[in-house]
Amino acid sequence: MSIVGTRVVRKEDPKFLTAGGTYTADVRDALLNGAAHAAFVRSTMAHATLLSVDTSEAKTAPGVLAVFAYDDLADLPGRDMPPGFVMLPPTLGRPILATGKVRFVGEPIVVVVAETAAQAADACELVVVDYDALPVIVDPEKSAASEVLICEPNGSNVAMALQFGSDPNMFDGCEVVISQRVVHNRVAAAPLEGRSSAAVWSNDRLIHWCSTQTPQGARDALQGIYGLADGAVRVIAPDVGGGFGPKIGIYAEELLLGYLAKAVGRGVRWTETRSENMTGLAHGRAQIHYATMGGSRDGKIEAYRIDVLQDAGAYGMIGAFLPFMTRTMASAVYAIPKVECNANSVLTNTTPVAAYRGAGRPEATVTAERMMDLFAAEIGMDSVELRRKNLIPADAFPYTTAVGTTYDVGDYEKSLDMAMDAANYPKLRADQAARRASGSTKQMGIGVAVYVEVTAGPTPGEEWGKVEILADGSAKVYTGTSPHGQGHVTSWSMIAADELGIPFDKITVVHGDTDEVPKGVGTFGSRSLQLGGAAVQKASRSVVALAREVAATLLEANVDDVVLDTERGAFHVSGTPSVARSWAEVATEAADTGGLAAAEDFASTPTFPFGAHIAVVEVDTETGQVRLDRMITCDDSGTLINPLLVEGQRHGGIAQGVGQALLEEIRYDDDGNPVTSNFADYGIISMAELPSYELATLETPTPLNPLGAKGIGESGAIGSTPAVQSAVIDALAHLGVKHIDLPVTAEKVWRAIQTAS
Repeated sequence: MSIVGTRVVRKEDPKFLTAGGTYTADVRDALLNGAAHAAFVRSTMAHATLLSVDTSEAKTAPGVLAVFAYDDLADLPGRDMPPGFVMLPPTLGRPILATGKVRFVGEPIVVVVAETAAQAADACELVVVDYDALPVIVDPEKSAASEVLICEPNGSNVAMALQFGSDPNMFDGCEVVISQRVVHNRVAAAPLEGRSSAAVWSNDRLIHWCSTQTPQGARDALQGIYGLADGAVRVIAPDVGGGFGPKIGIYAEELLLGYLAKAVGRGVRWTETRSENMTGLAHGRAQIHYATMGGSRDGKIEAYRIDVLQDAGAYGMIGAFLPFMTRTMASAVYAIPKVECNANSVLTNTTPVAAYRGAGRPEATVTAERMMDLFAAEIGMDSVELRRKNLIPADAFPYTTAVGTTYDVGDYEKSLDMAMDAANYPKLRADQAARRASGSTKQMGIGVAVYVEVTAGPTPGEEWGKVEILADGSAKVYTGTSPHGQGHVTSWSMIAADELGIPFDKITVVHGDTDEVPKGVGTFGSRSLQLGGAAVQKASRSVVALAREVAATLLEANVDDVVLDTERGAFHVSGTPSVARSWAEVATEAADTGGLAAAEDFASTPTFPFGAHIAVVEVDTETGQVRLDRMITCDDSGTLINPLLVEGQRHGGIAQGVGQALLEEIRYDDDGNPVTSNFADYGIISMAELPSYELATLETPTPLNPLGAKGIGESGAIGSTPAVQSAVIDALAHLGVKHIDLPVTAEKVWRAIQTAS
């Protein structure tokens, strides 16, 4: 019987639930004995010229070993860093420490190295920075036209323009045309483990520990910054306490640690505070859409346009490119003949923006679902009926949208039906009608969202895996993916066990150390299972092929006649199961000729998970308070390797999507000061605001990988946000409320009610 598809409890959990994880700050490697600690002096102004930076007093403070500003780093090859995404212009790079001027509150200006973290922090207080304030831009809608330049070498505040052309006549002939400005609030990933790194030199090699989603990418960045040859850097990612996208890259503070370690002649550690995390770790979302939708009065959508304005923050990271992901999914789940999506990414005096769970796809879904609700209201049609009328039919796949995205496989109407059945939609509408008729101040809202997203995309990708059989018959799996809570150790063990016939508990998974895993892309974009898991499956099959040759020698048989009995984990001649050789025997025999191992790359085009979410809320019309009462979802991610892990990913994604809808928003005042720089001010979601989820399961395998699997890590965050937003507005529709921007906080809801009345 195959272990794949069963609810296997995570192998990782006993360690986390008993001894606890080993995070970067917990690492006690002998090389780090006596390590010093780094702390950073950060800008207190959003935009200003640096007139002077006086570090003299800090240098004489107790315990201080070294103090560096930008000018002290002249011998560092990479003190001027390239942009954080390959397609951005070089002018959007940033200095590793601020020079000339600062561009956002929290930008590092000076680094102090001391014997203890407390001494380093105290010495930072002694650094005197003299600023000359410059005009501040925090509003992206004002940035492009502003005469104030944030990055002068770029020549404008436009970080990237993604213009694909526009048809001025695309809405000609439409009976109904509606438009809406849709805000996608800036949010913080808020991983419980913030950024943390440690570095030391050993035998002319840089050994670097960091909390990252991409160890090999971090290694390559370090090699570039220091001008080192291949093999001169080893990156180790121990347990990682949450990533969610912003930890895909490696940050200026972390890149500096190797330089500091060489300067003081010992290891150096750095772990950020929560406020540093909220102002320094890249933010997510931060888009504004100007959307127009046209169609017929009988509900057929004929044309749809989105103009995207992306707030990229003060420097160029992948956030500036995210509108391309939004464009990729602009058509959403609907068969719309004409779709346009153009974008401008602009600089502001705020923390740079990068990928955050969903990375451009939730934005596409929120706007599409918002427009479907508005169009339905305009023509007087039930919003679910309008969706059904425009869904891409199940027999149309593979389906290429009007923006050129080819979806692999889907059955969108079935996912909607399953969610509707699980929710008992007719009863919900009846209960809502009764609540309205009663005149209650506690009104009920029902929000429906249908979504599709792209995983392991938007372009083809690959991942690396290796399987090694040890002399005792156990197996080691090496993977280029880097888990931070997804359960890769469990899933990869299941895949290998299924192919090898080696017991699940005799399989070890190795990841996160670039000496042991020299190749790999990492974990992001819901790519891991369909690429990394498929690479492990491919490597497992290659090992079986090698083992059959060895077993053939032991059995004195033709290799074509040798089969692997995965129930017993033994090789025998076909038709003669009584004479067999175990994995241990085969591995021992192979040891004399180099061992039994195979490494494989697996490449594939993206897949397109989909689903439907229904949110039921109660809104207090006197206070604006929103309570989420029910969350019903149907999420299809192809073949399920481990349904238990899939449910966990769905739970986490839903929570973050609901958080964005109801509470979470990074805000700045007009001077660029962050007013949500800790958990006291930033409304991070907790279990107190969440109901138990009601999950319906649908499996539509993809033909694009042998596992039939699609990604699931981000789906929950894509469907839940528009469903909750829609539900809140639906609760107030009878009062004349048509739209409320995210997040739908109590204040916004109350103001919307007052305005409508």
